[in-house]
Amino acid sequence: MTTVKASASANIWSARALFTDKFKGGNKMKLKARIAGIVIAIGTAFAGAASAGDWAPSGPLMFQIGFGAGGSTDAMGRVIAKVMEEQTGWNVVVENKPGAGGVAMFTGISKSKPDGQVIGMGVSTPILMQLVARADQLPFKVDDFDYLSSVALGQLALVADKDAPFDDLESMVDYAKANGPLAVAINASPHKLLLGAVSRETGAEFEFVSTKGGAESMKLLLGGQVMASFAGGSHGAYLDSGDMKMIAVGNAERHAYAPDVKTIAEQGYGVSLDSNFYIATTKGTDPAIIEALSNAISNALASDEVVEIVRNAAKSSVLDLDPEATTAMMVDGLPAMAKLLGK
Repeated sequence: MTTVKASASANIWSARALFTDKFKGGNKMKLKARIAGIVIAIGTAFAGAASAGDWAPSGPLMFQIGFGAGGSTDAMGRVIAKVMEEQTGWNVVVENKPGAGGVAMFTGISKSKPDGQVIGMGVSTPILMQLVARADQLPFKVDDFDYLSSVALGQLALVADKDAPFDDLESMVDYAKANGPLAVAINASPHKLLLGAVSRETGAEFEFVSTKGGAESMKLLLGGQVMASFAGGSHGAYLDSGDMKMIAVGNAERHAYAPDVKTIAEQGYGVSLDSNFYIATTKGTDPAIIEALSNAISNALASDEVVEIVRNAAKSSVLDLDPEATTAMMVDGLPAMAKLLGK
């Protein structure tokens, strides 16, 4: 099986589209391919006290997940960790560290020793949003991490119970206007941006109910505590069973598994939100360790098992960006998010 990891040096994240196939200035995105476990590096190899092939964790590799158990990030992270352990022989231990859309987890990682023993999987948009909205209150900055890899482009859907008295965003807005605030589950603050724009334009009111992950959001929706929910993949099984229906797509483009469901922008509101699942570790980690971790993640992402869980949990495809490109995604994401927030 072939693993492809892309490298970019500039703006590959925007409020409209997370990735392009070009650098700023028109240079095409470089590719770094790993075939049958042999790493073929394009560009300059990382330097380090020891070669990447010699490095292994000195104890358990703590694989932290910035959301609660049962959601799409948790499902993907656990399979990635499992495959990494099988392929490398390392002892990889998974920990859920929910809180503030990944801020709690990344706070701990930013303060950890830079020895490669702790890595974390999060989602770009809630981190970028909070770095823009309350940078002076966060204990870290965007460049306080060594970024290892992206995993997938998140598929953001607005869903409702199958018996909800609305089938699209227009009828949902009409229902909210006629019946008062409509409760909507969210597990990341950026989700508010989308319905906030809808609310400002239409006068419809929404009551946002924060959760620790997709699994909790789905539970609230199925239990009737909310009438709609944003979901990043945890809704897939319920769509298949017929227990839920999609109201709108939050991304810039429609989802391949639901081609007839329009985006929020297509339904007349001109806003969209793309995000990326990614993995990072503590700033200042030895470059040889970064390469070893990045290679291990990349090889895991190439496995059939991970490809399947990404498809099922996130309704997406693996997008395996290398450390350089993942860093660019986050750093260049700040001005794009600031624009979206009107900062």
